[in-house]
Amino acid sequence: MELPVLAIRDGEGYPRHCFGCGELNRIGLHLKPVYDGDKVNARFTPGLDHQGWHNVTHGGILYSVLDEVTAYAVLCSGYSFGVTARSTVRFKQVAPTDRTLIATAWATKVTPRLIEVRGVLELENGELIAETDSAFIPGSRADKAFIWDMDGVIVDSAAPHYESWRAAFSARGVTYTEEEFKSLFGTRDDFIINNVLGPLPHDEVEEIAGEKERRYRKLIKEHLDVFPGVMPLLNALKKAGFRVALGTSAPPENVEAVLTQLGLSEYFDATVSGQDAHEGKPSPDIYLQAAGKLGVNPPNCIVFEDSPHGVDAAKAAGMKCVAISNSHPAVALQRADRVVASLEEIDLIQLIRWI
Repeated sequence: MELPVLAIRDGEGYPRHCFGCGELNRIGLHLKPVYDGDKVNARFTPGLDHQGWHNVTHGGILYSVLDEVTAYAVLCSGYSFGVTARSTVRFKQVAPTDRTLIATAWATKVTPRLIEVRGVLELENGELIAETDSAFIPGSRADKAFIWDMDGVIVDSAAPHYESWRAAFSARGVTYTEEEFKSLFGTRDDFIINNVLGPLPHDEVEEIAGEKERRYRKLIKEHLDVFPGVMPLLNALKKAGFRVALGTSAPPENVEAVLTQLGLSEYFDATVSGQDAHEGKPSPDIYLQAAGKLGVNPPNCIVFEDSPHGVDAAKAAGMKCVAISNSHPAVALQRADRVVASLEEIDLIQLIRWI
């Protein structure tokens, strides 16, 4: 079977007139599939315009709902698209109009030549309406990559960082306020030191930074939390086979300490630390190096950030950016393409539709 050429104009993004999920299709189903890392789910309440017999939802509409969620299961397997090779649907009972339906789909077998998907359509009380078994011929692997900042995005490390900096500067007779800390959080150590103490010799900067980071690594051994929403999204990206990198201003010793302590190393295909970059954020160097290591063009990358300097770095790299207001208020992150209060607001399907 010859795969079709899907022509999408530059900048158009995901087809917004799709009958199943396009928000601009006035006669469409307006489905909003979500992916929980295992299955694709969507809710749909048919109305009178979707009926066949009186107050009974048309079977073609029911299959369209199933077809949509099964297709998204292919996308969540890390492929750019899939073409239906075969599909079998079994209707178990009628679906009344004005009764909410829940469609669920998951891949049962994934190979480069064929992806098999199972789908079910149920009422909210669990009554089975219809089920389908489909097979898709997948297109190419999705040329998308995801780059994560570490502090303030993956780990809630602000408190130990602030305590470590405060002690390091206090030993030199300087009071480091929380406001100063927040304004510089997410930048490289030398940038912070030179901003607070003024220009210093390289050896002295290295000494202060080393002292601060040793204290920080000692503190995080006692307690370190991962932010909500991080692990489900990392698991979904890993399961789908997307390329993922860590791009952080932190020194390599901190990166190793955090990833080892939390068992996160397996989720990243590449890592760029502050020591690897010629310039720290807001320079784009860290993120451009990460994209290079992943072998992905910058416009096909999404960065997860929490600081204004990090957002500026992502945008300067030509990448899209999701900013999480864990460390800074949303108003300070407005240069990002999207600002959320928590990564719990984001799922893989939203990211797939975005780039």
